[in-house]
Formats: sequence, C-alpha cells, structure tokens
Amino acid sequence: MQNLDEPEPAAIELAAVLHALSDPTRLAVVRQIEADGERLCGALLVDVAKSTLSQHLRVLREAGITRTRACGNQRWVSLRRDDLDALFPGLLDVVLRAADRAGAAR
Repeated sequence: MQNLDEPEPAAIELAAVLHALSDPTRLAVVRQIEADGERLCGALLVDVAKSTLSQHLRVLREAGITRTRACGNQRWVSLRRDDLDALFPGLLDVVLRAADRAGAAR
C-alpha cells in the first residue's frame, strides 16, 4: 500500500484548507468521511462525474485535509483529523457544524 503525494503537516496552509472546504462538493466529501471513517473513493456519494470527483479529491489531498492510500487498484480516502486539529484547533469542527446547520435549513 502506498500513500499518494500529500503535504507534510508543517506545510499545510490555512488558506489552502479554507479554499478546499469552501466548495460544496468537497465539503460533502469531508462530511461523509467524518461520519463514516475511511471510504473507498468510488463509494463517496456525490452528484458529479468520476473525473470531477477525482479533481475534488486531489484538491482535498493537496490542501492536507485528506490522506489517500492506494491498495491494489482501489483508493481509500480518510481525514487527516489529527494533523488539522493540531495545526488549527477546532477549525474542522466549526466548519462541519456550520455545514450541518446549512443543510438542515434547506
């Protein structure tokens, strides 16, 4: 199993994290992983083409929000919760709570 390229914790930048979380599709991916734990990339429930999902997953990975590991021809994605909480305490919780409230208001 190999991990795909991702930034070291010290290289994770707040602006990149906030940018990645500003997109509704990427936020939906993060919410699913937070709720269910590590997921197969193909099992994520988002209404976009596979190629578009791949781009969203790349943005999340390069921002340091997710970790993607290869296992054969499958890709598993998980949150880098420990790294994010150490660098930006409470940020992910606040963003996810706000997303939950926004979803409930619809």
